[in-house]
Amino acid sequence: MNESAPRLSAHEKSVEIQDKATFMQGVRDCVPTLLGYLSIGFAAGVIEMTAGLSFAETALLSLILYAGSAQFIAAGMLASNGSALAIIFTIFFVNLRHLLLSAAVSPYFRHLTPLKNMWIGSLLTDESFGVAMTRAIGRKTLSERWMHGLNITAYLNWFIANMAGAYFGRWITNPDRFGLDYALPAMFIGLIVLQLVHRKSKKIHINVAIIAVVCVILASMASLGSLSIIIAAVVAATMGVFMERWK
Repeated sequence: MNESAPRLSAHEKSVEIQDKATFMQGVRDCVPTLLGYLSIGFAAGVIEMTAGLSFAETALLSLILYAGSAQFIAAGMLASNGSALAIIFTIFFVNLRHLLLSAAVSPYFRHLTPLKNMWIGSLLTDESFGVAMTRAIGRKTLSERWMHGLNITAYLNWFIANMAGAYFGRWITNPDRFGLDYALPAMFIGLIVLQLVHRKSKKIHINVAIIAVVCVILASMASLGSLSIIIAAVVAATMGVFMERWK
């Protein structure tokens, strides 16, 4: 044993195992998701303008709410003269899934302060969550700079897509005609495949995916609406934990 070798403190050891990815690497890792952001964001901008929102209101909605499904719902409810309280509660329940996303990502940022974690969580989306969890495979921590590169790139692209949709939407009456409605599902399929490729135990994850699909179908048949996604996520995640422990 080399007695002269310097001993690392607990803090130095924790820093040593941290992910060293840079901000620009986070930007590059966000690129595969940009088509989904651009297409769905463009469609959201079109619908928001069709619902009667001004260009400035569309911009504020994309910057403050920053949620595709919620923005579609808000535009539809505004067009049908829904009350402010009804819109707020509907969006709240639709976006409850972000609690699950944040809970899954938070263990990789335990080395950060609560304020920094809040900043990361405020820009977390379904897409950035998928990319982050793919990178998290085999790692105990994720780089704060990398996560900011991923989140900020997605945020800016979403805003640009919304503005483009609001501006050019007057000439596009049917976004589905161009296949823009399929871009988001296609992107998520790609993210799931990437995660499965890097997983050692693929059988469990495939079973969890099947359970989630079955739960969504059953919950939809029960007319639970947007709650079906939350129920499916909770049930499938719980079953996945049990299967992981029993294997």
